Amino acid sequence: MEVTSKSNQKNTTRDLVETALLIALVFIATRFINIRLPIASSGGLVHLGNTMLFIAAIVFGKKKGAIAGAFGMALFDLLSEWAIWAPFTFVVRGIMGYIIGRIAWSNGKDGNNIITNIIAIVLSGIWMIFGYYITEIILYGNHIKAMASIPGNITQIIIGMIIGIPIAKILKKHIKINIK
Repeated sequence: MEVTSKSNQKNTTRDLVETALLIALVFIATRFINIRLPIASSGGLVHLGNTMLFIAAIVFGKKKGAIAGAFGMALFDLLSEWAIWAPFTFVVRGIMGYIIGRIAWSNGKDGNNIITNIIAIVLSGIWMIFGYYITEIILYGNHIKAMASIPGNITQIIIGMIIGIPIAKILKKHIKINIK
């Protein structure tokens, strides 16, 4: 079964199911796989949503990475005490997933080059830090509070990269992916 959109792109049932599962996995990893650490700037919450976002974008590419990050993490915000963040998260995390997938799959690398994947995560992390810095200034009108959140964001990126890259490598070996 194929679904054809107005832009004449074909999405198979498999694509739709994979995308929905990736959204769910990002949400679950953000909502339920987290710990509280003494990082005052981020409220101490360290979750594995970034890890799942990194895996989704490296294994499945820019489109599914962007959709999984945008919807999965915005859904978390909507269902938690951070609902005001949801529109910003949707944009920041969607672009983040796109950046990772675009770089990881560039020049025929298909998400298989560890150095390229690290570069993709670092660049997307810079975007995330910038995006959330601007978000905090908009929401709170305070650049000092925005600066204080940077260490927590860096922690999230590093943990996500340390866990996500090896898992993505294993999955790439064992899953047949057809990116269109």
